[in-house]
Amino acid sequence: MVVIRIFGTGCPKCNQTYENVKKAVEELGIDAEIVKVTDVNEIAEWVFVTPGVAFDDVIVFEGKIPSVEEIKEELKSYLEGK
Repeated sequence: MVVIRIFGTGCPKCNQTYENVKKAVEELGIDAEIVKVTDVNEIAEWVFVTPGVAFDDVIVFEGKIPSVEEIKEELKSYLEGK
């Protein structure tokens, strides 16, 4: 199982990123735990710009809203490398 963290304070961009991640996970049918990280101090430990996305402990996206297709491609690549 992969843990996917979405870093953001709840702004529209962060919420869209969360929805895109959820959709990508559903479309790929993978076992993933999706965690919203909204604490500013914790976000600052991971990324400089929100929204951010991490697979396990690897930052994959930062400062942009990744499309569902971009997330799926990165997830597939990440899982193949595990």
